[in-house]
Amino acid sequence: MKGKELHNMTNEELSSKLGELKSELFNLRFRHASGQLDNPMTIASVKKDIARVNTVIRERELQSKG
Repeated sequence: MKGKELHNMTNEELSSKLGELKSELFNLRFRHASGQLDNPMTIASVKKDIARVNTVIRERELQSKG
């Protein structure tokens, strides 16, 4: 997921995307623990996507205050 895509989303879309990514991370961790995950690097990419979404949300919070 690119930063430009996230900046074009509304706050509600970002919140829903964050929820989707967190549930996906939970499922990936569960599959990794049970040995069913083929590529463990997908966990890292989902974590990075979560961080990107959180960054955009925080940037918007700071812009609205300032």
